[in-house]
Amino acid sequence: GAVAGATSSEARREMMAELGMDVDGLDIEATGLEGLVRAAYDTLGLRTYFTTGEKETRAWTIRVGMKASESAGVIHSDFERGFIRAETVSYEDFTRCGSYNAAREKGLVRSEGKDYVVEEGDVMLFRFNV
Repeated sequence: GAVAGATSSEARREMMAELGMDVDGLDIEATGLEGLVRAAYDTLGLRTYFTTGEKETRAWTIRVGMKASESAGVIHSDFERGFIRAETVSYEDFTRCGSYNAAREKGLVRSEGKDYVVEEGDVMLFRFNV
């Protein structure tokens, strides 16, 4: 367990080591759970993308290097099988604009094909036909 009096950074480093994660060279100076999760995702080669609609916004976990069509398949196999394109906006642009539609109105939503490699934080709307 964590040594009494250890800094939170030291405690996170020790906890990650106990979980069998290689902590050498990791930047785990971010505070709290967010830093631990980010370091774990990086170590495991994972990324997050989002889908959003009128009722909900969801985060989806994918492997680094996954293409748009493969990432769509994380939601449902029909999305991958019938993939047409992914209408995509970066997380930064999405949050700055306040909504997907506002980002579209500003010309920040781009159409990506099946071979597009999904980036951390992409906000995506999949077009498909099955």
